[in-house]
Amino acid sequence: MARLKELYHTDVVNKLRNEFNYKNVMEIPKIVKIVVNMGLGEAIQNIKILDSASNELSKITGQKAVITKAKKSIASFKLREGMPIGCMVTLRKDRMYEFLDRLLNISLARVRDFKGVSGKAFDGQGNYTLGIKEQLIFPEINYDEIDKIKGLNVSIVTTAKNDEEGKALLKYMGMPFRN
Repeated sequence: MARLKELYHTDVVNKLRNEFNYKNVMEIPKIVKIVVNMGLGEAIQNIKILDSASNELSKITGQKAVITKAKKSIASFKLREGMPIGCMVTLRKDRMYEFLDRLLNISLARVRDFKGVSGKAFDGQGNYTLGIKEQLIFPEINYDEIDKIKGLNVSIVTTAKNDEEGKALLKYMGMPFRN
């Protein structure tokens, strides 16, 4: 069993139950899925960049990346509907816990001048999105093999009813918040 999943079931559930006085076990917030997304505007001119991004995302997450396409045309960006514009991976269950464990304990520690992540990136329903400026912080990525530094977004979707519950859940799971 994944280390973070075990931590959630043994420790986090009890702390959340005590803090928010939940009556029912099903009320306790949990992480549903993690979506890792890489948006590449340059893919309009250079389609090869999409292949390398999708390979890197697959290495980072351990699951094959899906190519995302533009939903609507934007003339000023020379973008037409249906053009490939990025890639994403949705992680659930054990893979999700493994990825979160590696993100919190290995990758974020490799960020230069790291003081913690912002506590303000919640969406109102207890979901958290973290922007990462470069893919090099993941140990799976070899510095010599990359052609361009690309950023990515990590969205953590929870069953929390509000931001306060979501923040408490992630804090107990080991998310290093700044404040």
